[in-house]
Amino acid sequence: MKFIESLWYGKHPVRFFLAPLSWLFCVIVLLRRLAYQYNFFKSYQAAIPIIVVGNITVGGTGKTPLVAWIVKYLKKQGFNPGIISRGYGGEAEKWPQEVVPNSNPRLVGDEPVLLARQCGCPVVVAPKRALAVESLLKNHNCNVIISDDGLQHYALQRDVEFVVVDGMRGFGNQYCLPAGPLREPVSRLKTVDFIVTTGETMQYVIKPLRGVRNNKQSQDLAKLRGQIVHAVAGIGNPTRFFRILREYGLKLHCHEWPDHHIYRRYDIEFNDDLPVIMTEKDAVKCQNFAGSQHWYLPIEAQLPKSYGERLLNKLEKNQ
Repeated sequence: MKFIESLWYGKHPVRFFLAPLSWLFCVIVLLRRLAYQYNFFKSYQAAIPIIVVGNITVGGTGKTPLVAWIVKYLKKQGFNPGIISRGYGGEAEKWPQEVVPNSNPRLVGDEPVLLARQCGCPVVVAPKRALAVESLLKNHNCNVIISDDGLQHYALQRDVEFVVVDGMRGFGNQYCLPAGPLREPVSRLKTVDFIVTTGETMQYVIKPLRGVRNNKQSQDLAKLRGQIVHAVAGIGNPTRFFRILREYGLKLHCHEWPDHHIYRRYDIEFNDDLPVIMTEKDAVKCQNFAGSQHWYLPIEAQLPKSYGERLLNKLEKNQ
């Protein structure tokens, strides 16, 4: 992992040896996109608008909080949104799967369960997103659908594209895979509707800590200022989470896990009485075996008013 960080976000010389593979990757990505654009490959066109929230880099950038913001904003405007997702890591035997707040994240993925809890709208997951769309249209009265991730899933046509950019790491060395973190060249941004940069365009509102086992329990993060805590994160970029805790004056024992890590009880037990703080995404997988010392940190995305107005204009044009 440290090698990849050094390669993609540093100046590791190996990137020059991998550059030819990156150029080949870019060519393949471009040809694939053009094949869908000119109907050499079939793509699914839904009867209602599709909003895709994705990124052009590997790893977490903040897509899920943005999806939640879009859903809540549209609900305030009178829309009936639904959410689709691939359900990354889900082990369900049949697809599509409808996700509810108490769904098993091992079957349907952790982020869909998190969105079901936060958004109060229908959520359906399937590796083939067209199947998820059809399920929403059949079983729910949705008039707009938000796809959590899927920017490169061109088998699904879309009306609006949001790209989230990590404000801390940017585009790394700006090489495509495998020499760099890019799934598509930076030039892809010229074709999207919205570019949202974490820490700049999109700010995070920090909410009080909530109990992992019982989320009715809460306490202000500021009350732990100066205390030593265990900080647990199994997300794409845990640095941002750890930085928030440090900004509140907490002293951290950091425990990093891979993105979408499947937790066991011993992963979050440390043989002491110190508080354990994790992300909300991790908490959905730890609720069944968490104790009273386990807390999660809810965050909420906040965007400028102009982004909502522009989104409404886009949707009106596509009706």
